[in-house]
Amino acid sequence: MPTGRRAPVRERIAQAFTRVEDGVYLGLAVLLAGAAVVLLGHVLVGFASALIARRLDASIVGLIDQGLLVLMLVELLYTVQVSFREHILVPEPFLLVALIAGVRRILVLTAEFSKIAEKGDAAFRNAMIELAILTAMTVALVACLAVLKRRPTVPVAERA
Repeated sequence: MPTGRRAPVRERIAQAFTRVEDGVYLGLAVLLAGAAVVLLGHVLVGFASALIARRLDASIVGLIDQGLLVLMLVELLYTVQVSFREHILVPEPFLLVALIAGVRRILVLTAEFSKIAEKGDAAFRNAMIELAILTAMTVALVACLAVLKRRPTVPVAERA
């Protein structure tokens, strides 16, 4: 096959893959947006119910946990939006999602320390090890974000 004909075929194939990729991004965005809205509604209803029942102190850990999950979904949605709009993949949104997930787990773990302590020394020791690992991970993620903020934005992958 002559070289001149090969280029248009490759270009058409690449465009077809780009359309498929955009369709997948669009479907993923709809799913993430729907999940975030439903979960946010659930958090708001739970907050209102706990407030009315005067049981906010007992429900606050779960509400914060679910609220941070909504924030993670929104950050993932932002990542999909950037990938769809700009056709680039940048690391910062992924690091933010990981940071939110780590902080979310740290908050839940520390809020449940009294329950964990009642389960015995082994459960408490495991919780402390998990907390140490999460803390180290959080420091590493913040350091990565700080390093990335100092350099010009360079996409991990870019489409023409």
